[in-house]
Amino acid sequence: MGVGRVAAAFALSAAVLSCSSSRVAALQPGGTASDRALLFSGIDLWRHGSFTHGGLLWSPGGLDQAGFTFKLLVGGGNYRYLSGALGNAEVEGEQFALFALPGWRFRSGVVTATVFAGLDIQRHRLTPDDPSSGLRGTMSGFRAGAEFWIEPSAGSMIAFDASYSTVGPSFSARAAFGWRFADRFYAGPEIQGFAGDDSYNQFRIGLHVTAYKTGPYEWSAAAGWAWDSGERDSLYGRVGLLIRQ
Repeated sequence: MGVGRVAAAFALSAAVLSCSSSRVAALQPGGTASDRALLFSGIDLWRHGSFTHGGLLWSPGGLDQAGFTFKLLVGGGNYRYLSGALGNAEVEGEQFALFALPGWRFRSGVVTATVFAGLDIQRHRLTPDDPSSGLRGTMSGFRAGAEFWIEPSAGSMIAFDASYSTVGPSFSARAAFGWRFADRFYAGPEIQGFAGDDSYNQFRIGLHVTAYKTGPYEWSAAAGWAWDSGERDSLYGRVGLLIRQ
């Protein structure tokens, strides 16, 4: 598959997972019963790539209620990789993506879950052009995923998210555990992984802060170490912002 192709798809999957509609429903971050839309944005960085995204989560029955929900995400960024087909020359990739994902939220006791499926559109521009890359030009496919938020107690949380796309194809998943601090945010460990085909995979482990509120804004962040089968390990960092409407 190639490092650049997989690195780009991994960052896109991380962007999808960075705004969990399950978490939105479970935390009830100072909103009202009439809140039906959520604006979100974020950035994901590591040594060989940087990606930003923004989007909208819309639940006509209310963000804190079970029922239909729709996620729209737009993102883009840059990544670098070495191409064996070009004599190990470094290739600079530019990427744009659009996801339109209708879904349904379920709630039962301390568990909130959301499933979604829809359109995945991506555009990649490589400099110099790399004929061996599977991600060139504009392509579209199917993306599906699931998100779970569990509160075993008033001061703890467990989150699990997974996403699959036929573009690539690619699969990613994230699990996080956290404890409530000063009644202001959750913090704890997270693990995240990506698999495309036998040629490349990436694994991350780090610490996250989730649902830190400042007025109408809710922040999240994470940092840690990323390993990959291309032997280009590095630190990673992620910041996200949610605003209810």
